[in-house]
Amino acid sequence: MTVKELVEKLNLTVFCGENALNRTIEGGYASDLLSDVMGFAKADNIWITLQTHKNVIAIASLKDLAAIILVKGNKPDDDTLEQAKEENIPILGTKEETFNTIGKVYQLINS
Repeated sequence: MTVKELVEKLNLTVFCGENALNRTIEGGYASDLLSDVMGFAKADNIWITLQTHKNVIAIASLKDLAAIILVKGNKPDDDTLEQAKEENIPILGTKEETFNTIGKVYQLINS
């Protein structure tokens, strides 16, 4: 499944990274603890978090993640958006709770 397909199926908001939506998602990781993501997320995962600060982009870039989904209606900080655009990392958003988002993403990428 591509990031674009996930955006369409879950009606996600695209805050930035429109030109990287054709990237394939190989799995997912959900955590709000940056060191946890840095230690255990894998390349091409989609990261589900409520963290909105610039450091999430550094981790996403380091781990070569496919995209970030911000939950609970959270929006990225301005400096986060700027960094994500430079790194070409899609930041997506949903008003859904983390648990519901994880379940939906899991079903879609494993079906």
